[in-house]
Amino acid sequence: MIDADLADLYGVETKVLVQAVKRNIERFPDDFMFQLTKDEFAILRSQFVTSSRGGRRYPPYAFTEQGVAMLSSVLRSKRAISVNIEIMRIFVKLREMVATHKELVQKFSELEEKYDSQFKVVFDVLRKLVEPPPKQRKRIGF
Repeated sequence: MIDADLADLYGVETKVLVQAVKRNIERFPDDFMFQLTKDEFAILRSQFVTSSRGGRRYPPYAFTEQGVAMLSSVLRSKRAISVNIEIMRIFVKLREMVATHKELVQKFSELEEKYDSQFKVVFDVLRKLVEPPPKQRKRIGF
């Protein structure tokens, strides 16, 4: 998660969050937090169409799941604790969803190998249901 997004969730300014992290930098090794490169920052800016004159002047920090958990020891407000708990719950649910998805795909593959010729149509439909939908572009203009 990006520092500005986390600051918004915690109800603090981004610079306050970054200052708190820098004061406790020993708690944030590279696998907990890292700063985006200039190229990554440029890509991020172009995705959000920000002004070249306004906004941040330096690349944001990105926090891993462990880094977000560590933020609760740095930001000690009640809101920070409750937000942190919710973020951790979301990470757990995401891992569960990914694991379930992988298990389903593996089971479909095993069944397909076993009953390929008899149920080919069924497996094709199931595979399409499991795959994420293609991204559709919004129609611009008339």
